[in-house]
Amino acid sequence: MESKAIHCFLILLIISSICDASRLSQLNKTPLKSIESKDGDVIDCVHIYHQPAFDHPLLKDHVIQMRPKHQPEGLLAENRQLNRRKSITQLWQSSGSCPEETIPIRRTKQVDASGASFIPSINLHNKGANTELIGQAPTLQFVAALVGDDQYHGATANINVWEPQVQQSSDFSSSQLSFTAGSDVSNFDSIQAGWHVHPLLYGDSSTRLFIAYFTIHNSQTIGCFNLLCSGFVQTSNEIALGAAISPLSTFHGAQFGVDVLIFKDPSQDVWWLHYEGTPIGYWPSKLFADLANTASVITWGGSVLSSESDGQQTTTQMGSGHFPEEGFGGASYMRDLYLVDESLKLKPLGNPTTSAKQPNCYNITLGRNEGGGDFIFYGGPGRNPNCP
Repeated sequence: MESKAIHCFLILLIISSICDASRLSQLNKTPLKSIESKDGDVIDCVHIYHQPAFDHPLLKDHVIQMRPKHQPEGLLAENRQLNRRKSITQLWQSSGSCPEETIPIRRTKQVDASGASFIPSINLHNKGANTELIGQAPTLQFVAALVGDDQYHGATANINVWEPQVQQSSDFSSSQLSFTAGSDVSNFDSIQAGWHVHPLLYGDSSTRLFIAYFTIHNSQTIGCFNLLCSGFVQTSNEIALGAAISPLSTFHGAQFGVDVLIFKDPSQDVWWLHYEGTPIGYWPSKLFADLANTASVITWGGSVLSSESDGQQTTTQMGSGHFPEEGFGGASYMRDLYLVDESLKLKPLGNPTTSAKQPNCYNITLGRNEGGGDFIFYGGPGRNPNCP
């Protein structure tokens, strides 16, 4: 189970976006309004029925579900508490807002289109995954807590938000909640959500909310980050996927986290995504073969992708850039980790396991609060005396 999850995790994390300069006009839909953010992003307010999802052949006649018909039990009470402490915002929101019946889409720029490259070939073998980028093979470092002995209907996490330093523009660092289902490493589906620093995709080193989905079946691969390909149906006019977030946690200072929930609403046959208690949108089940009903593996953790070729470990940080032993305020954390069962009730993870590819570079520890919620501390600096 762990090996398959790792292979799928690797493929999904390496993929950037299926976009190039020739696709800019297709990616950037005609807006009803545009907002210039202080960080240089342009947010286009696009009519909800003109969003990229409707470019997908399976969604041509799709009728948008604006809100879940059912939500996990106890979520409303948690949201009331969340509203009292809600602090994560996106920078563009201070410059304007999108009207009703539109969604905010970060405008894809030329630098994004030329910098983010799709993986042209993925060769999977029983003994491992061989992924090829134009130029040089990437190295993925990751840590994760995972469950994989059941059929899963959803999960939650409060993900501590940082701004990890990346060594070079082709590196990225992310923290995410990930769902995977499939018969083997050559036939699977996966979705994920969290935050990342990804200079190749955005042209800067800002911390940004992201989603991703990926499928590989019969040697055909489809997938991307955010709305750079069709599939995810966005419903919120408040959150722009791929936009920078603020405030960020500081070392032994104020700590900030973003709440993420993904769950299957069986009455609508979709996988809903909530950020900060707000429904953002969903992945229709018809996009998937293996993930149409339930997930077989869920992971919580961080990752670093590097294309270093000098034989040394990258100095790109994961999470806060500090090891889990430094605890709250020092290490990055995820807390309030719960599963969603088939009755849409929250429950503890049960017996999760942890995995760290190179614990001297990046590591993870697992714990459980007295109230029942699981948590992890994770991350690391990369290259150090014990990780040359």
